[in-house]
Amino acid sequence: MDFITIWQQIQQTAPLLENFQLQIVWEYRDLFIDGAKMTLGITLVAVTVGTLIGLFAGMARLAEVKHGIWKYPVKLLLRWPATAYVTFFRGTPLFVQILLTHFAVMPLLVHPDTGILLSGDMAATLRQEYGAFLSGLVALTLNAGAYITEIFRAGIQSIAKGQFEASRSLGMSYGQTMRFVIIPQAFRRMLPPLGNEAIMLVKDSSLVSAIGLAELAYAARTVAGAYSRYWEPYLTISFIYLIMTLVLAAGVSHLEKRYQQSGGM
Repeated sequence: MDFITIWQQIQQTAPLLENFQLQIVWEYRDLFIDGAKMTLGITLVAVTVGTLIGLFAGMARLAEVKHGIWKYPVKLLLRWPATAYVTFFRGTPLFVQILLTHFAVMPLLVHPDTGILLSGDMAATLRQEYGAFLSGLVALTLNAGAYITEIFRAGIQSIAKGQFEASRSLGMSYGQTMRFVIIPQAFRRMLPPLGNEAIMLVKDSSLVSAIGLAELAYAARTVAGAYSRYWEPYLTISFIYLIMTLVLAAGVSHLEKRYQQSGGM
């Protein structure tokens, strides 16, 4: 017995579902499955790379030399660029960032004729086959990196300065102190907001459908356009997003409990 037959029997049993044509979603099930894979994939990459960006940008925002020749170079090359990056990406809408990246930044960097980073036939093929994916990935990653930067900055600042001073007095370098003392302790405190950022990114990834990336929102819009029905496709992706966020929240909660039991990383 196939799904359509089962659903028709359910509709006969529950008259309230008579007008709910879930079979149109089933007809496009492969599109929804591919859309869910794309949503999870682009979120995973954006969170991973965004975390690396956030780590280095967060440390750059905290970099400070009070005296000596490096005082102003550190401000000019580290603190001010990191602050400008965070200010822009946290102060502008993600939707605008996606459009700006897709229609302005990526054509400037990757273009068959005038690409700064890549040109020629490879650039044309890349833009034609993966243009929307690359633009969406870059925009989501940079946006996530800006928010994660502030998470790292706040987490590092929450550790008592005495621990940093004690580590340096034991002969540890700045990098060793951050790697073995400060970051491990700060990470446990940063885990809840990092999890929240990942959950927000799963939901915000729906915005990249505006540039043609075939993820969940794009799948729902395709079905809605084909049948002029909106309840079925959009409720379907709503439940899929809900399941994804609940699973992520459960995973973050599990990690928190593990770190609390072990006392750290």
